[in-house]
Amino acid sequence: MRHYLIALFAILLLATPWLAVNYPDQIHDLTETFTDIANQIAAVIMHNPRTIAGLQSKYNIAASQGQAKIRILLVPGHEPDYGGAEFGSTKERDLTVELANNLQQILANNSKYQVFVTRGTTAWAPEFADYFKNSWQNIIDWVKAYQQESINLVSVNSSNGKPRVYHNKAPQNVALRLYGITKWANENNIDIVIHIHFNDNPGHSSKTAGKYSGFTIYVPEKQYLNSTTTQAIAQTVFRRLVKYNPVSDLLGESNGITYEPDLIAIGAYNTADAASMLIEYGYIYEPQFTNPAVRDLALKDLAFQTYLGLQDFFDPSNTIDLANSYDTLVLPHEWRMPMSVKSPSSQDIFSLQTAFIYNGLYPPTKMGMNDCPRTGTMGACTKASLNAFQKKYGITGEVGVVGPNTLNILNREFGSKVD
Repeated sequence: MRHYLIALFAILLLATPWLAVNYPDQIHDLTETFTDIANQIAAVIMHNPRTIAGLQSKYNIAASQGQAKIRILLVPGHEPDYGGAEFGSTKERDLTVELANNLQQILANNSKYQVFVTRGTTAWAPEFADYFKNSWQNIIDWVKAYQQESINLVSVNSSNGKPRVYHNKAPQNVALRLYGITKWANENNIDIVIHIHFNDNPGHSSKTAGKYSGFTIYVPEKQYLNSTTTQAIAQTVFRRLVKYNPVSDLLGESNGITYEPDLIAIGAYNTADAASMLIEYGYIYEPQFTNPAVRDLALKDLAFQTYLGLQDFFDPSNTIDLANSYDTLVLPHEWRMPMSVKSPSSQDIFSLQTAFIYNGLYPPTKMGMNDCPRTGTMGACTKASLNAFQKKYGITGEVGVVGPNTLNILNREFGSKVD
């Protein structure tokens, strides 16, 4: 397609003097068409996707004086005051900001990263608010410039261009802001974009949880120029998240990494230069997100797992560098109070479940993580793993409860850093 456009460009250029003399009224319209075509050519030719080797090389020299850092853009899903899933008083648009802030703080400890966040809970970050205000028509024109290229990509690849999972269609203004974020990322040399979301599924009431659970990572399909690099990073993030969290059991998402042709966030119309992924970290109604007693800890650990996944991509030999030799922020933990199935949800129980995962005892035999997620509530899954833990360490007389002897072993094994 680009070759045809270039040829047409040349023909029009040569013919313009003759047309101006013989068809003065029509030359104005042709000039506008010519300008639009030229913009499309420039948009396609200037596409600059990040490569795996390029990013890894940039990371390796980022600490050198004067060298550019890896630039990461975190995009909390939805608008500051609009959109997103809700369950009871829990709002996706607020959870995404909290997780983004946690991830930003963790990334800030690594001098090789420079991190940007698009918004807070009440407003867009100033650079994005100004960009939307001052570049709105440019965003519209920019999107149009990529549409024909996208049609060609779909026609020559195996993809049918259809999404594997149904997604709500964003209102026009919201969609254009998403495109604007991608355009801003391209213009500001962003290397990685992570859109942060929490999932939902239709068909359940506002007070009754849905039937699906777990996370998935959306990446662009292979016909898009940022696909290969995005997939490579998504795979390392996935391997971290999956240790402590269930994979979505929704049909179409159950592989954990989900390829999509038309999500704006990850480069619809082949618009994104950066490696761009959208992570649905779980379903909005899952207890670890709706329960304030454990939510903060759950979100911090999801952010930490994401960071570890990025580190696995860039520097797998030196992943854990935050004064914590566990692969989770939940541990170490000090347990002081006995626990049983009658205990209220708590960070103690959430940490207990995490310790059992670390110890290879959770979820219990014949159960999966979707059956037994970390929720901070001691149910049948946690009780079964507790029994296995007590058997492993020869603890007697405390079946089904975390008593003094079990507390002592827990604190001995998980109350301090692993050497």
